[in-house]
Amino acid sequence: MRVLVLGAGGTGGYFGGRLAQSGADVTFLVRPARAALLREHGLRIDSPLGDATLRVDTVTAEELPARVAQAPFDLVLLSCKAYDLDSAMDSIAPAMDAGADVLPLLNGLRHYGLLDARFGADRVAGGLCFISVVLGSAGEIRHLGTPASMTFGEREGQPASDRLQQLARLCAGAGIDHAYTDRIAQAQWVKYSFLTALAAATCVMRAPIGVVMAGEGGRAFVTALYAECVAVAAAAGHPIAAAAQATALETLTQAGSPLKASMLRDLESGQRVEAAHIVGDMVHRAEAHGIAVPRLQAAWVHLQAYETQRPA
Repeated sequence: MRVLVLGAGGTGGYFGGRLAQSGADVTFLVRPARAALLREHGLRIDSPLGDATLRVDTVTAEELPARVAQAPFDLVLLSCKAYDLDSAMDSIAPAMDAGADVLPLLNGLRHYGLLDARFGADRVAGGLCFISVVLGSAGEIRHLGTPASMTFGEREGQPASDRLQQLARLCAGAGIDHAYTDRIAQAQWVKYSFLTALAAATCVMRAPIGVVMAGEGGRAFVTALYAECVAVAAAAGHPIAAAAQATALETLTQAGSPLKASMLRDLESGQRVEAAHIVGDMVHRAEAHGIAVPRLQAAWVHLQAYETQRPA
């Protein structure tokens, strides 16, 4: 199976790199400057799970149509930031037009409507990942912590996918922690409810979880914030099981924890944030179901204010 990975940044670079490291047929769709850097220095992964410097195949958007004409891709791994989705869809269009399917690993859920409208719902698989990873100053991929997993599967109404089955085999061969599930929507809501609470809490407080927990009322605030997300999940038809809630709350309220959302790291460095795609979308889903989410609403207003004042 031929896999096209959009970008060679944190998430795409890590998972695509691990697949390439195992011998899978992987090509990275990157900008010219990134392609030149990868040709000169290789794709470097610094990780507690094993460091690697890899020679990888790259292609630019200008080169992609000719490459596709020579040999079509079977699957596109899409891991861009939500605010770059429109340009990302334009970039992968030649591969999609030639018959590829796309597996998005974006945070949240709002991107599915846009991908479905552009490429057709039958071509868009369900996916998510758990990993904390950043791009270093020299272009290296820095894996923070040890979790690095992908979960994927057919969405409701989709037939069994041979390509996703092949991806599962590739992940196994690459040693990637993965799950190929027939309940991808439920898995997505488990992550989405957790991530929204984490992003809202750490961004509003401008602090990691451990610092929030050290303050009077911190635990109660985060617990109530997560409860709002859980209520929206239940109203959407995907109630979070008690065991999953307990696991999430244990992480969200751990004393001394250095955990912070990637959104907070982006905010601290003055970058754009996925506020609309994560916190804002959860607020809008709550409103559609008539659910009051005052803490989420406050976080959403706060993040919009940040975006408004952020230098262009």
